Amino acid sequence: MNITLKEITSETVLDVIKLSVLPEQQAFVASNATSLAEALFSEEAWYRAIYSGETLVGFVMVYDESQRKDPPEKPNIGLWRLMIDHQFQRMGIGREVVCQIIEYAKSKNKFTELFTSYVPDPLGPEAFYLSLGFVPNGEIEDGETIVLFHFDEKAD
Repeated sequence: MNITLKEITSETVLDVIKLSVLPEQQAFVASNATSLAEALFSEEAWYRAIYSGETLVGFVMVYDESQRKDPPEKPNIGLWRLMIDHQFQRMGIGREVVCQIIEYAKSKNKFTELFTSYVPDPLGPEAFYLSLGFVPNGEIEDGETIVLFHFDEKAD
């Protein structure tokens, strides 16, 4: 499986917006249109379209404080959004993307961990993140459980 993260262009943005999760998953992730709008107004946003070969399959967005014009001394980095279109779920794509994001974060040599959050629900992504080595830090923010991946851990 050849999973790549590519910049979103004027030619691909509408296709990215058209991607969707199953109706019962919509409470767990914002639409790609909302995510792109948020990215437009956030200097911390780093976002890409996800491709399997030449097929557009999803969207990922990272919150990266090191991208600020005046970054904090100890910046944070987090997986802000991960969205795999419903047609391409359960194929290992999300797992591969998270591993690529972990490598992206490690390569910056500014971070010791990657954070993300999820809505606790039987249909939510808790088991997915825990299987990758994320661990809850005991915090709940806006009803979402915060989990951390420490870079001395191994995701596979």
